[in-house]
Amino acid sequence: MDLQNKINQLYEQKEFTKEDHEIFSIFQERLNCGEIRAAEFDGKDWKVNHWVKRGILVGFKMGKLVKFGTERQQVFIDKDTYPARNFEIEDKVRIVPGGSSVRSGAYIAPNVVMMPPMYVNVGAYIDSGSMIDSHALVGSCGQIGKNVHLSAAAQIGGVLEPIGANPVIIEDDVFIGGNCGVYEGVIVKKRAILAAGTILTNSVPVYDAVNNCYLKRQENLPLIIPENAVVVPGSRPLKSNPEISLYCPVIVKYRDSKSDEVVSLENLLR
Repeated sequence: MDLQNKINQLYEQKEFTKEDHEIFSIFQERLNCGEIRAAEFDGKDWKVNHWVKRGILVGFKMGKLVKFGTERQQVFIDKDTYPARNFEIEDKVRIVPGGSSVRSGAYIAPNVVMMPPMYVNVGAYIDSGSMIDSHALVGSCGQIGKNVHLSAAAQIGGVLEPIGANPVIIEDDVFIGGNCGVYEGVIVKKRAILAAGTILTNSVPVYDAVNNCYLKRQENLPLIIPENAVVVPGSRPLKSNPEISLYCPVIVKYRDSKSDEVVSLENLLR
């Protein structure tokens, strides 16, 4: 079966058969085990898999509202196509009790640690060795690399529509401080550090104090934070009124051995 063509066909439909639901179940399971994902690195650039995002939307179209849970468990109402994921010891995923939830259709690799309460939405991909800390969110189709530390209350924004929109991508070995927010398909390259409270969007330029230039999104490309960049919250004066400052993230340096000591993950926690 050519799953990609089947999903593209279902995306155009308004009514669905039992066989259509079976096709979606196969698609969802392949998302769960990481065989397919919303975006992939081709060795040079990140490419959006449009058909995968269509498939996720198909799940919302064909799903019906149902009641999950029992009197002894938390009760919630959602589409029957997107229940919470169940994990087994064989998955080697550590989920500490206390209100965390992972929606079906999200891939969680072995050796990922998730601290309560946190939430991972459909289409997300979290690679091995990463930690999702308390009150953190990985939104729809967010792509998280290996050994990423997503600190408490950090937000990885979801980007599901439009279909061609780039999801937020956090590459390997990135440290994201508490209360950070990364939205609108921004790409954070390997080993970058976002200090606590840093907000990144496509509409706000980032000042690179090391190279004395502004980083902005290019046509048809998202804002890209370079490898090893250390980004902190900052401000810049408003051109029309210098007495007023606008928010502006600042790259204050590029990662060195001292930076590594500050953001080193506690192996004992794992």
